[in-house]
Amino acid sequence: MGMLEGKNALIFGVANKRSIAWGITEAFLREGATVGLSYAGEVLEKRVFPLAEEAGIDFVEQCDVTSDEQIDTLFAKAKDRFGTLDIVVHAIAYAPGEDLGGRFRDISREGFKTALEISAYSLIPLARQAAEMMPNGGSIMALTYYAAEKVMPRYNVMAIAKSALENIVRYLATDLGPQGIRVNALSPGPIKTLAAAGVPGFRLMLHYAEKIAPLREGVTQEDVGNVAAFLASDGGKMITGETIYIDGGYHVLGLTIPEDELED
Repeated sequence: MGMLEGKNALIFGVANKRSIAWGITEAFLREGATVGLSYAGEVLEKRVFPLAEEAGIDFVEQCDVTSDEQIDTLFAKAKDRFGTLDIVVHAIAYAPGEDLGGRFRDISREGFKTALEISAYSLIPLARQAAEMMPNGGSIMALTYYAAEKVMPRYNVMAIAKSALENIVRYLATDLGPQGIRVNALSPGPIKTLAAAGVPGFRLMLHYAEKIAPLREGVTQEDVGNVAAFLASDGGKMITGETIYIDGGYHVLGLTIPEDELED
C-alpha cells in the first residue's frame, strides 16, 4: 500500500516528461494517489495529453493562472471529478526571456509584473480554492530555487519572484494551518528542464553544481518526486512553512570553488 493511497492530488505546471512536475506526478501515482493535471496553454497540450493517457490520468485541464475566471472553472471541474482534494502542487513559473540574463538593472516594469503574477501571486488563488476542497486538511507545495535568497548569475527577475513565493508559502502556512493544511516549498538544485533552458549559462551552472555540492551528484526529477510524496503523506503532517532543499547540500556552502581548483 502506497503512502498516498486514497489521496487526490492536483498538479499545476506539467510541461513535458522532463519537467519536475512530471517527476512529482510519477511519484504520486506510484504511491497510490489519484492525480489530476493542469497545464498552461495550448502549446503544451500536445505534450501533456499523451503523458496523461499513458499514465491513466483522466483529468487534464488547461488553466491560465492570470485569470481568476479560469482558476474558478478549473476548481469547479476538479470538485466534480474528485469531490475533495488532499494535495495541490504549484509548479508554475514564467518570466519574459529578455528579463533573464543581461543586467539586473535593466529588468522591465512589465517583465517584473508578469514574473511576479505568474510565478508567485498565482499560489494565493490556487491555495484559496484548494482550501475549500480540503475538509480533512491537506498539503500544498510550490517549487522554488536557491536564487530566492542568494544571488545566482543571470536569474534576475525570477529570483525576485521565487523570493516572493517563499514568503507567500510562509504566510499561507500560517493562514491555513488551523484547517490542517500544510504549505511548503521544495527547492531543487539545477535540473535539465524546459524552464531551465531559458536561463542563460544554465549548462555551466549545472556542471558546477554537480562538481561542488557535498553529495557530488546531480538532482533528478525522481529525487524531487520522492520528497514531494513524503511531504504529502502522513509522514510530513507536522512540516509546514518550510523551504526544503533537494540540492545535494549545495545550499550549505559558503565558498563554491571546486577543491581541485584550489591551490595549496
